[in-house]
Amino acid sequence: MIEVDFSQLPEVTNDKFYPLFFDQGRYLVMVGGGGSGKSVFASSKVIYRCMTEPGHRFIVVRKVKETLRDSVFAELVNCITRWEMRELWKIPKGRSSELYLKCLNGSEILFFGLDDVEKLKSIQGITGIWVEEASELEPGDYKQLDIRLRGKTKFYKQMIITFNPIYKGHWLEGEFLNPDWSSRKKEATTHHSTYKDNRFLDEENKAVLEAFKDTDEYYYTVYCLGEWGVLGKTIFPAQIVSERIAHLRDTKPLKRGFFAYEYVNEKIVDSSIKWIDDEETGYISIYEEPKNGYPYVIGGDTAGDGSDNFTGQVLNNVTGNQVAVLKHQFDEDLYTRQMYCLGKHYSEALIAIETNFSTFPVKELQRLGYWHQFKREAVDNISKKKYQKYGFQTTKLSRPLIIAGLVQAVREHPELFNDIATLEEMLTFVRNEKGKAEAQEGKHDDLILGAAIAHYARGQEVVSPPVDKIVLPDTLPADLRRDLEADPAALAHWLSQNPEYR
Repeated sequence: MIEVDFSQLPEVTNDKFYPLFFDQGRYLVMVGGGGSGKSVFASSKVIYRCMTEPGHRFIVVRKVKETLRDSVFAELVNCITRWEMRELWKIPKGRSSELYLKCLNGSEILFFGLDDVEKLKSIQGITGIWVEEASELEPGDYKQLDIRLRGKTKFYKQMIITFNPIYKGHWLEGEFLNPDWSSRKKEATTHHSTYKDNRFLDEENKAVLEAFKDTDEYYYTVYCLGEWGVLGKTIFPAQIVSERIAHLRDTKPLKRGFFAYEYVNEKIVDSSIKWIDDEETGYISIYEEPKNGYPYVIGGDTAGDGSDNFTGQVLNNVTGNQVAVLKHQFDEDLYTRQMYCLGKHYSEALIAIETNFSTFPVKELQRLGYWHQFKREAVDNISKKKYQKYGFQTTKLSRPLIIAGLVQAVREHPELFNDIATLEEMLTFVRNEKGKAEAQEGKHDDLILGAAIAHYARGQEVVSPPVDKIVLPDTLPADLRRDLEADPAALAHWLSQNPEYR
């Protein structure tokens, strides 16, 4: 039998969670906001029990199998590493390996996605369960897990359930929770937490969460404070969006069409790129021609799960003005070539394309010689060293962040948005039954996501307008003129208030 010293456990555990190490109820239900540390604690309790109670057979479950490796499996391995106990565990290496953890004392942890439920049904001797993101499960999934918690052990059997309270009336509320977060079940312990309870949360992450107070009140309430959400709430300010659409109804783009080019030796000949007007079938709308020396940013959303359009949103990075929009059903290579031409047309614009569903456009832009792309930070799985990769990655945290930024831009500066199709998508972009912001059934959000990525990517491009290209009015006071010429940020703000001088 292995001997392990857990005397330091209180020092490495949040105070609010520590008593739960010793809770023996059949159900331990931990509900709360992002960053609260509930998943970190759940992994800690699973590892703690496996090491102090030999012979356990835990299963760790999420709705979708593909989400296991980078979430719960990684969290459990991080816990083992943090406690400096890797030599006591068998841990598979490589992303192609089967997910499985085994302690030298015989305890083991198995991983299952409920999209492969038949394999789960064949597993015997289960003595403990952790269900992560339980709000993704259906009631039937939970019942199937409950009846399988029946393995022989001299220790107590427990199902740990962790989730965010995505909307009022969810089946988990009816099963476990009273309005005051106390338990409806005699054999259940319920626990509510927020990021404010996590003394290990660094200041940077805390600042990101608290920023949602001003940018997305709904997200802050539900996903940061862990309060129940409501269904069907429109994300964007409907009145402001509707008024902007009404203002634009009688206006048209400067032109509509696409780019033609010569393709020689599998490369685009830059000097051959030319615009083709096509009012009927053109898929690029130009609202403002490029200004000499001005910086531009392009956000791209690729056709993936729940999406059937490739989009590109072009912004003047000095003013934030929406100057061009691409939307079409492409093959990936043709989409990339049009984005290449669009970037060249707008002064070698910074291009930020989402890479969640495919990295082809980003890699193809590199092959074509277009290097001015958005960079994100990544971490090597083996060395743990940080490095930069091209393309925008949508994650559980970055998606609401970029959407919140776009909502703020619409609320504060609706005059920057010139494309009616983009604005119309905003009117059908709502909270679904799981609290996620997305298009209503039968609608699209491709243009929204492209615009959100573009606004977020602005931080990686210069915002200084070329002063020599701007004719400031002679009536400006001399001291104001000096300030504007010396301070690019002040000049950008002044231009946003006086668009006739852009």
